[in-house]
Amino acid sequence: MVTTFSKQSLGGKIFDVLNVMVLLIFGLLVVYPFLNLLALSFNDGTDALKGGIYLWPRKLSFSAYQFLFQDQRLLSSLSISIMRVVIGTITCVLSTGLLAYIVTIKHFSGRKMMKVIFIITIYFTGGLIPTYLVFLGLGLTDSFNVYWIPAMFNATWMLYMASYMESIPDSLYESARIDGASELGIFVRIAVPVSIPVFASIAIFSSVSHWNYWLDTVIYNSSGNWDTLPIYLKRLLLEVEAFEELRNPLALSEKLRNLSPTTLRAALTMIVTLPIFFVYPIMQKYFVGGLTLGAVKG
Repeated sequence: MVTTFSKQSLGGKIFDVLNVMVLLIFGLLVVYPFLNLLALSFNDGTDALKGGIYLWPRKLSFSAYQFLFQDQRLLSSLSISIMRVVIGTITCVLSTGLLAYIVTIKHFSGRKMMKVIFIITIYFTGGLIPTYLVFLGLGLTDSFNVYWIPAMFNATWMLYMASYMESIPDSLYESARIDGASELGIFVRIAVPVSIPVFASIAIFSSVSHWNYWLDTVIYNSSGNWDTLPIYLKRLLLEVEAFEELRNPLALSEKLRNLSPTTLRAALTMIVTLPIFFVYPIMQKYFVGGLTLGAVKG
């Protein structure tokens, strides 16, 4: 067997060089804001007001993080956010995955109608006030349950998962039914293990959504008893900005003397961003395959 290697043309080399340069520039534009905020978060607050901080703190200080992590209310809101992500993601992935499996069962006569009903919910909603009244009647307001029960089913993600499951050979399902397995057993023992890539992809979507979402806390948990991390950090930032506007050193507590809204805002951004930043690389290998493998059929 003879293998021939064609020499790359001058145009191909120029394209490769330009392609690498464009990707490097794009990467720097994406990474620089994050590194700049990281440097600001570790800089002294009074010194940061002078500006001129780019990739490295000019006057190293941990006062912003010390102030944040000494607050018991922040630790409480962090634990609530973690519980929301864990419980909300698990229930959403399993419930939506079970729904996706149901609408792919070919001998289930109501699967098409069920799919249409859930697709309608993508385009039409009841509105904010009717939704609030329903949650109020169900006793979901001012409780942790409002974070995960309404988010158990997602019609858009159901379509992704159903498309993936439809690409699985029917022979796997039929052989299990012949052996006497129930539909729930087939879902747990066959559909879920085979569909791990799409389950992992939806888990990323769900966890990021639960971690960042704040509007339901404002509307349904206005008492502050179930504040999640984004809401509490926003309130904390407003308090620091209010102290800053006083412009009176005597009015500032000792903890706030070395802080500024600039450094505190940067530290808050790091606290909110880093958990998702570390989770995504773990699940990345499933991300592309989970969304594309079920999209092409023969």
